[in-house]
Amino acid sequence: MKTKDDLIEDLLNLAFAEDLGDGDHTTLSTIPADAMGRSRLIIKEDGILAGVDVAEKVLHKVDPSIKMTVMLHDGAEVKKGDIAFTAEGPVRALLIAERTMLNIMQRMSGVATMTRRYQDELKGLHTRVLDTRKTTPGMRMLEKEAVKIGGGTNHRIGLFDMILIKDNHIDFAGGIEKAIQRANDYCKENCKDLKIEVEVRSLDDIRRVLAHGGVDRIMFDNFTPALTKEAVALVDGKVETESSGGITLENLREYGEAGVDFISVGALTHSVKGLDMSFKAY
Repeated sequence: MKTKDDLIEDLLNLAFAEDLGDGDHTTLSTIPADAMGRSRLIIKEDGILAGVDVAEKVLHKVDPSIKMTVMLHDGAEVKKGDIAFTAEGPVRALLIAERTMLNIMQRMSGVATMTRRYQDELKGLHTRVLDTRKTTPGMRMLEKEAVKIGGGTNHRIGLFDMILIKDNHIDFAGGIEKAIQRANDYCKENCKDLKIEVEVRSLDDIRRVLAHGGVDRIMFDNFTPALTKEAVALVDGKVETESSGGITLENLREYGEAGVDFISVGALTHSVKGLDMSFKAY
């Protein structure tokens, strides 16, 4: 299985393949091969910075001789006009790296900024905000890293690192008990040490899950805050609890006050506006 670094390398290879093709002909035709210069990353709106470490990977992939001086690191609260870092080296390399680097940093910083807003809404509560698998294809590792930078918590990375039994699994398996039992049997038979989470649609589902056992977390799907409070009381700390579905920044606090351990929010990654920034010569 590929590592996080492998996947990031694959992403950068694809990004440059689709952007660079057989060459940056604008840069090649206008900039002498021996020209040296400096550029700086300028923040153009307030938010949470993310992607500085990846920016260095992008720059060095184009030209390892580029010298990067970092002023602001991942997780910093940035304001319009801040300078995150400077880069010095061959001008051609700086220009070739610019768009790929900005695309990644703007996306990651947007995710980190959104995550911080959600987690801040839960101040004073034990509830943590989770991301989902609703990510940009190819950028999952970076978007999930941005969630952590913004103060959130990662849910499962993919289909391989946790068992999450959802409504379709339950319906196809022939019931909630059968699905849970098969998941436990599968882990034993294949020597898999995976946490098991199950999605429920009613208080009766919760009772059935608790009676059967064999799960680490119960996800309340599209429960109201009032019903969530009842569900948390019913579980009574026996397993972890999670709310999902129909949760926005406006009602997030209500769900947290209902007592759930986690709230998963697809909006952290699927509908985020990138943080505005630019990479300019100076």
